[in-house]
Amino acid sequence: MSRRGWALFLAMSVIWGVPYLLIKVAVGEVSPVVVVFARCVIGAALLLPWTIARGQLRPALRHWKPLLAFTVLEMTGPWLLLSWAEQSLSSSLTGLLVAGVPFAAALAARLAGEEDRLTPARLVGMAVGVVGIAVLLGLDLEGAQLLPLLAVALVVVGYATAPMIVSRALPDVPGVAASSIALFVTAVVYAPFAVPRLGQVGDASSEALLSLVLLGVLCTAVALALFFALIREVGPQRALVITFVNPAVAVLLGVWLLDEPFTLGIALGLPLVLAGCVLATGRGARGPRPDVEAIDAAAR
Repeated sequence: MSRRGWALFLAMSVIWGVPYLLIKVAVGEVSPVVVVFARCVIGAALLLPWTIARGQLRPALRHWKPLLAFTVLEMTGPWLLLSWAEQSLSSSLTGLLVAGVPFAAALAARLAGEEDRLTPARLVGMAVGVVGIAVLLGLDLEGAQLLPLLAVALVVVGYATAPMIVSRALPDVPGVAASSIALFVTAVVYAPFAVPRLGQVGDASSEALLSLVLLGVLCTAVALALFFALIREVGPQRALVITFVNPAVAVLLGVWLLDEPFTLGIALGLPLVLAGCVLATGRGARGPRPDVEAIDAAAR
C-alpha cells in the first residue's frame, strides 16, 4: 500500500474509532433519529456549499440512482440502526460486531465478480484481526437482545456493500459531492421525525451537544471525504479493514481520556489487531484501480 494509502488508512482508523463513544453519549439524552438528523445537517452544511461552489452538484446528480443506493446503504439505514442499537448495546460490543464488515465485503465482492481477490495472506490477516479484537474487548453477548444484534448485522451489510457502489458506479463523482448529497437526502428523510423532537437538544448536557457536533464535523464531513479517497486509493475491501482498528482506537481513547484500566486483554489484543491489519492490507492480486483524479481534486 502506498504512503498516501497508509496515511488515509491511519486517519480513518482513528476518526471512525470515535463515533461509537460519541453515539453512546448522545443517545443517552437524545433520541436516535435526532442524533442522525443533527449529524447529517451539520455534515451537509459543511460539504454542500463546497460542492455547489465548485460546480460539482449537477454532474453528480446525473448519477442519482447509484447515489441513492449509496445513501441508503451507508447512511440512511445504518446510522439510525446503529444509534438505536447503542441504546442497549455497549459501544465496545457494537464496534466488535461492526468489525465483521470486511468479511461481508469479501463475500459481496465474490458474489459480484469483483477482480480484487483475497490472497491467503490477507485472509490470515483478517482472521488475526478478529482474534485480536475478541481478546481486546472480550466477546460478551450475555444479556444482549436479539433485535439490536440484528440491527448491527444490517449495518454490517450496508457498510460492506456501499463502497462497492463507489468503486463500480461512482468512479467519476468527487467524494465530497457524493457525501454532501447523501447527507442532505438523509437529513430530509428524517426531518419529519426529528424536527418535533429538537427540544431534546436544548435540554441536553454539554457533553451530549459536543458529541453531536463532533459526529457532524469530524466523524461525518471530514471522515466521508477521506473515506472516498481511501476507497479510490486502496480499493473497497482494503478500505474496510479500518473496522479492525476502530474498536482498538475506542478502547485506547477510553484509557487515555477516561482513565479506564489498561487491561491484559488490551496488552495482548492490540498487537494482534495491528498485525492483522498489516497482513490484510498487504499487496495482492487486484484489478485495475479506479480513476482517482476526481477524488484527488475533491480532497485537496
